[in-house]
Parts: sequence; structure tokens; C-alpha cells
Amino acid sequence: MGEDEQAAIVELGAALSGTQARSIAASLEAGETLTQALGVVEQSSRRRLRELMSRAGLGVLDETRTIAVLRAIEGAHTHPTSITPMWTVPGGPGSLGVSGHLTGLTRDLVAGAYSSVTCSTYNIARSSALWEALRQASARPELSVRLYLDTDVADTDPVPWRPTTRQVAEELPGAIVLRTRADASGVRPRNHAKFTIIDHQIVVVTSANASRSAEERNVELGLRLDEPLLARSIEDQMRALEPSVYERVRS
Repeated sequence: MGEDEQAAIVELGAALSGTQARSIAASLEAGETLTQALGVVEQSSRRRLRELMSRAGLGVLDETRTIAVLRAIEGAHTHPTSITPMWTVPGGPGSLGVSGHLTGLTRDLVAGAYSSVTCSTYNIARSSALWEALRQASARPELSVRLYLDTDVADTDPVPWRPTTRQVAEELPGAIVLRTRADASGVRPRNHAKFTIIDHQIVVVTSANASRSAEERNVELGLRLDEPLLARSIEDQMRALEPSVYERVRS
């Protein structure tokens, strides 16, 4: 199997839900045509699915392999997702009867990354353990680091403890730093999405900003999910937003 075929199968797996893959496979097993089998997906998606299947060498001419791939996609979507709560509470989890991981664990996940880190936050402070972990990660040439920031909160009324977007780009030279851009009317959207994705696999979505108070003193709740398809989906969506919502910050 060539690299393009493999890539097409991965894209097909991301484009189909487990239920859709199961339905298409069952239809083909029942002797329906591919056109009939694809009736379970939205019409707007069918052309792309056909293109992906063609690139992957799938279709009625190799029905056995096609069904096997679809069943594999179904299985990949139905595996149990590991979900763990991540808390900040005064005194730390356990002290007030709260169970789960500390919000500060995100720092350790970033430090342990081997291929990529994608992070989005509203507010980032130099006191944050995540900030220090991102600085160290950006200095590792084998890592791809991408950081999304809110322009207004970082660049309006600068203070020493909170770097501006340009300072972030300067102090994280190996990272791609993006900030919210103004629309035609001069209004910028708020970048209130707060998440970190490690190695296209681990997703941490949290209420916490990147600050010491959010990591140690506030009441904050997040979730860690070990879910590669979700990770890829979020990263792809953020990339799709970049041309209209974000601009790159040059150091």
C-alpha cells in the first residue's frame, strides 16, 4: 500500500462516523451499489468520500477490502475514550474531596510531547507552569508548536507579568504564534477557546487560563481525552479558521 493510499484511508476514517462506516459496509455486504451505500451520508459529503475511496483503491471493484476497511473505521470509532477530569481547587485535588488530575498536569504533557503541541488560551502569564513548558518545547527542533492568543487581552495595557503577542513570538522562537485579527469593521473576536493538544492524540479542554492562579488557586475544571480523531478534528478546525480569524505574529 502506497503512502497516498494510507493517507486517504486516514482521511476517510476522520470523515466518517462509526455509524456511517457500519451502514456503508452493511449495504455493500447486502449487494447494494456504492451510490446506494453512500446514501447514509449527507449529499454534500458524498463527492469527497468517493474521491478518498478512489485514492485509497476502495470501491466495488475490491469489495472485500473496502468492507474490511470500513469495518476497521467502525471499530476505531467505537473504542472506549479515556476521559479524566482535571481540577484546580484550593489545596489541590483530595484536600476538598475532589478526585482527578491537577490542571498543572498539562505542563507535564507538554514536556513529554514527542511530535507536536497545539495550544489555545485567552490569557497567558509568565507565572504559568504551562508558559515555561511551552518555552522549553519551542526550543526543541523536533517539535511543532502552535499557539493561538487573544490580541486584545495580551496587547492592550501591557504589564510585565503578561507577555504581549510579539513578546510571546520572541520568547518562543521555534513556535508558530497566532493572534486574533480585526475584521473589516476593526473588531477582533475573543479567543476564548482554552485547550492543549499533544501529539495529535491527547486533548485537554479547560476553563483555566495559563496563569499560576488558574493552575493553583482558582476553582477550574477541565477534561483530558485520549482521542486522536477528536484531536485531529480540533486542529483541522483551527487551521481552517486561521485565514479569517487569526494572523501570524512575527518576532
